Amino acid sequence: MFQFANPHILWLLVVIPVMIAILMIISYRNRRSLAVFGNPAILKDLMPDISPWRVKIKSILFLTAVTAVIFAAARPQFGSRLEEQKSHGIEMMLVVDVSNSMLAEDFAPNRLDRTRYAIDKLFASLDQDRVGLVVFAGEAKVQLPITTDYRMARSFAKRISPSLVSVQGTEIGQAISLASLSFSKNRDAGHVMILITDGETHDSSALEAAQRAAEQGIKIFAIGIGTPEGAPVKVDGEFIKDENDEMVVSRLNEELLQQITAATDGGYIRATNAAFGLEEIAAEINKIEEGELSTLRFEEYNEQFQWILAVAAILLLLESLLLSRRNPLLKRFNIFRE
Repeated sequence: MFQFANPHILWLLVVIPVMIAILMIISYRNRRSLAVFGNPAILKDLMPDISPWRVKIKSILFLTAVTAVIFAAARPQFGSRLEEQKSHGIEMMLVVDVSNSMLAEDFAPNRLDRTRYAIDKLFASLDQDRVGLVVFAGEAKVQLPITTDYRMARSFAKRISPSLVSVQGTEIGQAISLASLSFSKNRDAGHVMILITDGETHDSSALEAAQRAAEQGIKIFAIGIGTPEGAPVKVDGEFIKDENDEMVVSRLNEELLQQITAATDGGYIRATNAAFGLEEIAAEINKIEEGELSTLRFEEYNEQFQWILAVAAILLLLESLLLSRRNPLLKRFNIFRE
């Protein structure tokens, strides 16, 4: 594969035709000036050592050298092959509830905004671990496949919102199942799932999904966000009401979350406004034995600019050695004889 590392430098090639035009104008003006002194054919015999061909070839060598320097500055590169990079760490899938109940304001400014902030801090603190992101409400979606690109992970985390999932509800079981399938097939790596939700669901499959995850060696840690007393849910500035015209109140279901984490030998923490809980869970995760992770990456391209610079240097050397006049000592070797 071939590429230029600095393709914008190639715009400098526009100076080549400009330089050619300038040299042609200078040559034309020199001929005009010489014609003032007499017939050019007669003047040529009076100046036998002057060689117009030498001047032209010197110009060609110089222009070619400048062109080569511009191409070298653009840094042509060849190659690239896939290389497997080894590291040690764990694979971590964050499973985040984005249902409307996460807009309740018992956390400032609301549960979801507080979640986004905590996830961003977590991603900023990671080193060699691989992370992924699943969002769910009435259905689950993989928002970010497992990766070591923390910059991209933080960017995706900042865009978490209820609009990512069109179906409302809280299908925790479906989310756990999808996240379990999203880990790599590398069984040597520790697999950890962090579930962030208020736990308010009527999904009976959540415990079954947690048990299947445990069979795959996945540990689930859960952060319960909300309060048992609950808070009304506000969407687009208006409180949601049920069919009886009463405000919908979202309450934290700690019992379910504790059962899910117990099934996988994980852990449960209730978030508070003072401490979200991700730091404590991260400390527990650090105790898990790290496995060997492998990542395919493109090997860096091989630089080729040095060869072009060498050609440019040779051309400039030849241009400087080539005189505009014939050398009397080298007349018998004159390759420019007319």
